[in-house]
Amino acid sequence: MKGTLAQVRSYERSVQLLMVNQFTINLGFYMLMPYLAAHLSGTLGLAGWVVGLVLGVRNFSQQGMFLVGGTLADRFGYKPLIVAGCVLRTVGFAMLGLVGSLAALIAASAAAGLAGALFNPAVRAYLAADAGERRVEAFALFNVFYQAGILLGPLVGMVLTGVDFRITCLVAAGIFALLSIVQIRALPARRAQDGESPRGEGRESVRAQWRGILANRPFLLFSAAMTGSYVLSFQVYLALPLEVRRLGGDGEFAAAAVAALFAVSGLSTILCQTRVTAWCKARLEPGQALTRGLVVMGLAFLPLLLATAVPVPESGAGLRLLAALPPMAAALLLAVGTMIAYPFEMDTIVRLSGDRLVATHYGLYNTICGIGITLGNLLTGAALDAARAAGMPALTWIALSALGLACAASLYGLHRTGRLAAREPTRNTAAV
Repeated sequence: MKGTLAQVRSYERSVQLLMVNQFTINLGFYMLMPYLAAHLSGTLGLAGWVVGLVLGVRNFSQQGMFLVGGTLADRFGYKPLIVAGCVLRTVGFAMLGLVGSLAALIAASAAAGLAGALFNPAVRAYLAADAGERRVEAFALFNVFYQAGILLGPLVGMVLTGVDFRITCLVAAGIFALLSIVQIRALPARRAQDGESPRGEGRESVRAQWRGILANRPFLLFSAAMTGSYVLSFQVYLALPLEVRRLGGDGEFAAAAVAALFAVSGLSTILCQTRVTAWCKARLEPGQALTRGLVVMGLAFLPLLLATAVPVPESGAGLRLLAALPPMAAALLLAVGTMIAYPFEMDTIVRLSGDRLVATHYGLYNTICGIGITLGNLLTGAALDAARAAGMPALTWIALSALGLACAASLYGLHRTGRLAAREPTRNTAAV
């Protein structure tokens, strides 16, 4: 951990602040969101479809607006979009704790989602710009802070929600309000391609910019291939907990085992991310690291596949071990695969953009992956139901492993054909 902090201090102030910001953003978000559904259905007594609507609005307003948020960041600068996103989330989270009408809840949920669409592409583009040649290492550190927020947020939220969910909302809103003030005062202004003249790009229409990005075939192929990694990593929240509960029931043991899944994933990243990245960078090309990361993620489901060949005990320690250990092994391997791929993934987006309209590229990338996650989760849920109804639970794990290996093969093909190499800028652009 001391080595990680020393690495953070080696970057300039803006990069350090962005990492701390991301930890705080995730802390505030994850201390509230895991408990929102219970508040809506329990405290407010809303019907299940209404709860789904409110949660779906947040997800849609974020995923659907990433491209717009990235475009605005490239147009008006990274800092204004980061600050605007934090201010908007302050309002949204405060409303979630104070309002009770359906219209107000939908507005609050939309505001919280739109906030993420505003600051997420801007933060990553800002980090990529100020980290310079050390982008890969910077994104590795960024992932450490990211995971630390995810790990700590639910624990803080559990304590606060035990008192009153409204307190959780107001504390989360206060965190984002404080974060907004800190960024206004301390985060340097930064715009795309700082320091160059604004000829050409400043007058280019948004439609022309989007058309140019959609014509970037290597970027689109890379985005499609990487979508599978997000579908696989999301199974820590979907398929793995369901498997724990299928065998371990819905009691305290299952709750503890599911919590252990998240702890294994988060702690392994916090402790090992920088060392994994350093090892990969010293020995592998970016395309090779991406391919190997996806291979590991695909193989993550083999422990679950092997477990299906073991007779299920009726009760006792054997049943608990079978319910907990294979999903935990899968969660650990998914975390390792993500550690290998993530820093190179973020760097590859910058290279494929040609260092032009980086935030817009991040925005479109997030939208593509978000759509993939939605479709992937629907198909995974259907596969789990169908496989269990047919008495063949192994089929789901085979399908998920095949997805990871297919995406790895796609990335390997892109690497071997040179399509993951840096893209030459299409024009002489400069920053504004």
